[in-house]
Amino acid sequence: MTTGLDLDLDYAQEIGALKKQLNAVILAHYYQESEIQDVADFIGDSLQLSQQAAKTNAEVIVFAGVHFMAEVAKILNPGKQVLLPDLKAGCSLAEGCPADLFALFKKKYPNHIVISYINCSAAVKALSDIICTSSNAEKIIRQIPAEQGIIFAPDQNLGRFLIRKTGREMVLWPGSCQVHAIFSEKKIMQLKVQHPGALVLAHPECEESILKMADHIGSTTSILKFAVSSPAKEFIIATEPGIIHQMEKEAPGKVFIPAPPDSNCACNECPHMKLNTMEKLYEAMKNRTPEIIIEEALRFRALQPIERMLAMS
Repeated sequence: MTTGLDLDLDYAQEIGALKKQLNAVILAHYYQESEIQDVADFIGDSLQLSQQAAKTNAEVIVFAGVHFMAEVAKILNPGKQVLLPDLKAGCSLAEGCPADLFALFKKKYPNHIVISYINCSAAVKALSDIICTSSNAEKIIRQIPAEQGIIFAPDQNLGRFLIRKTGREMVLWPGSCQVHAIFSEKKIMQLKVQHPGALVLAHPECEESILKMADHIGSTTSILKFAVSSPAKEFIIATEPGIIHQMEKEAPGKVFIPAPPDSNCACNECPHMKLNTMEKLYEAMKNRTPEIIIEEALRFRALQPIERMLAMS
């Protein structure tokens, strides 16, 4: 249990020492606080990070992200200990699609296959036929025979985007990301007036009205690469603003403006991601807990649709 920041500790130094002691690798999602990104061995999207960990000889994986991401790391790395700094770091998409309710939903469409976005629990992955990410979903859907019905879960905004892209009708589970669903179309238009040369970069989890304004739509990694390589100098970023830290590091001469939410709150920041702190990261490594444990039968069932995704993408 953490009690507050210990000002006498150099957390970055202590974490570095514990990493060597444990033979650990630290993974940080783009949406983590900048100081956590700076102590990580690898920074990226969830699946990319878990695959990266599988390539190392580390015995311990410390995943600075949210629960479903750490689960994927454990599914792909069953022989390694996986630590998550705060077990309460969940995901509105994963939590909005409980496995028991999804199983009932699935029964309504017995002749459909299930393609689930990776932002779901291990239990929902085990109920799925294929997992996808925002970067490979279109490629996977285009490989499904035209006559085959598809259930897509749990993000309906991503699902609608893919329906428009592929022309395939799909049954959508009615879920959405609490961060990507709140960007304000009106406020982004006002920003465009103030910054006429700025390009809008959006994640496909955003509402359709935001995607229609976007100059580029893609995964977090895709947005980062586009921003770095584009000749444009200003960008409005319609995804969690944690990614801006890497953008500023890789393209220091450019301006990155976080897309504002409808209200005046900090709702464009993921509250789950921000539960992880440097202190919790240090405590997790020092105490080797909280640990992600997945029962082997469930892990094996959840692994199958991930392996199908990797084979198709």
